Amino acid sequence: MPISTTSHPVPVIAPSMLKCDFGDLNREVDRLSAAGSRWLHWDVMDGNFVPNLSYGAMVIQSVRARTNAFFDAHLMISHPEKYLDDYIKAGCDAITIHIEAAPEPRELLKRIRSAGRQAGLALNPGTPVSRVEPFLEECDLVLVMSVEPGFGGQKFMPHVLDKFQQLKTRASSQTLLSIDGGIAAATIGQAYAAGCQIFVAGSAIFDGPDYRLAIETLERMATAKN
Repeated sequence: MPISTTSHPVPVIAPSMLKCDFGDLNREVDRLSAAGSRWLHWDVMDGNFVPNLSYGAMVIQSVRARTNAFFDAHLMISHPEKYLDDYIKAGCDAITIHIEAAPEPRELLKRIRSAGRQAGLALNPGTPVSRVEPFLEECDLVLVMSVEPGFGGQKFMPHVLDKFQQLKTRASSQTLLSIDGGIAAATIGQAYAAGCQIFVAGSAIFDGPDYRLAIETLERMATAKN
């Protein structure tokens, strides 16, 4: 089923699993489920495309059965075509690749869709929307990075919000728009006002003791009138 604002009422708060406690991953997933989380964002790093390592498909697959949450695998890796099948088999519902890692991603996006998964395309802060525009018809989701990829806890870059206005005029109204990096109570309202629908949040959720309260606070602050 295509991802949409009907199946995922906006705003969607997507906990970034990069910030969870990997020493107790099963419990972290259970806590997020109990908190009502409906979307988990899996940041996959290879130490090549980005200067850090995280986890791979086997880790994601190990917890797939513990939750009904939507799994979005964000592949910050070189040569994503080599590993795509692993993330399909792991049970990811959406697979997002970077335009910088796959400059001609059309066939890879089609491959994701042909496997019955949702296709996402991400772009870094310095990458213009024009780079992804030729491929938007093959995208179910576009992810705008609001920090440089590779590390959690970075400061939000507000200038990337201009990209959402461009995407809203160039992409289908069915294409979901996501943001990743520096999302917190103080920044989520700006991103929501710019047209973002999915908000990847790490520290804003995992640094506190109450995940439900953190998610509900972000949802409330997204739509609060300033």
